[in-house]
Amino acid sequence: MKIAVAVFLACCMSHAFAQQSAAAAVSSIRVTGTSVVTAKPDRAQVDVGVVTQAPQSQAATSQNARQLDMVLVALRKTLGSGVDVKTTSYSLNPTYQYHPNGDQPTLSGYMATNVVRITVDDLSKVPAVIDTAAHAGANQIQSIQFTLRDQQAVRAQALREAAARARAEADTLAGALGLKVSRILTVEEEGPAAIPRPQVMMAAKALSDTATPVQAGDLEVSATVSLLVEVTPKP
Repeated sequence: MKIAVAVFLACCMSHAFAQQSAAAAVSSIRVTGTSVVTAKPDRAQVDVGVVTQAPQSQAATSQNARQLDMVLVALRKTLGSGVDVKTTSYSLNPTYQYHPNGDQPTLSGYMATNVVRITVDDLSKVPAVIDTAAHAGANQIQSIQFTLRDQQAVRAQALREAAARARAEADTLAGALGLKVSRILTVEEEGPAAIPRPQVMMAAKALSDTATPVQAGDLEVSATVSLLVEVTPKP
């Protein structure tokens, strides 16, 4: 008798759970919206380096310091004393002479490398940065990177447009199926809205009176938003 009652109660509970699950289930569709916003860069970062070699490590570092100091003095004279300069890398490494007969390489000296990054918000000054640094003794212009001072504003615009397109896609798809969007269940941003930063790698150019031509181009900021929306029959 007790077994029969237990089975009956279990069946009732299972039926009630099934009814609750059916009531909780909703009809939904998932849509994705993508936006690409084009913006003009308004900031440039130029990585300028000095590489020196000498038989002794102290000589290599001393020569590097003097040569880089001349570069920085020239840049401050050209761009103003408030120019934004910071060191990005410094290294001191031994150099070796390798022998064709397979003998162990022998120490030939040391190489010192010091790279600084110059940031300017006036893109018309980028050629002056390159030319001034090269004339003053920089023997590496490692890269030029173009970016935005206010990246968040462009990122927010891309996200807004992507979200609006996703919602419009949901309304269109639901309408085509004879349904309507009743509410948004989840919102997801699929991946970061990264800003590509074009780079130009080059060696320091020979002394010349012709300014180095630099074209910044445009930046593209992309965003993708995915929506899960509940849909119900139209009245």
